[in-house]
Amino acid sequence: MHLPPGAQLLGREWLGFDETGEIALIRFQAQPSFTNRHGTIQGGFLAAMLDSAIGIAALAALTADLTVVTQNLDTRFLKPAGVGPITARARVVERTDRAIIVQADLVDTKGITVADATARLRILRKKTDPEGT
Repeated sequence: MHLPPGAQLLGREWLGFDETGEIALIRFQAQPSFTNRHGTIQGGFLAAMLDSAIGIAALAALTADLTVVTQNLDTRFLKPAGVGPITARARVVERTDRAIIVQADLVDTKGITVADATARLRILRKKTDPEGT
């Protein structure tokens, strides 16, 4: 599968689900170019990682004819994040026919949660291409 440019920039890698089958695991690669003046990962990149992981977890819970768009992303920055791998753990906490709520956290290589977020996403039916291209 071809990754969108934003996912490529973040070094997104789908790891699968945890042993419960309910928590999606997605790894990102925080680059030196993502750092702020303090040498830690700038919050906007962490928010982008959370948004990406939340979207992937939501899509994993839906049928192939549906997609999602983020309506809101409530993000908390808990600890400084360093350059290197950061793993997202995302799970669906609520779903209706029109919306899905997903919670995710970002964990560094030491097991420290550096940020978390809860998002509400709108569920949409994918548009079909009448020409089949």
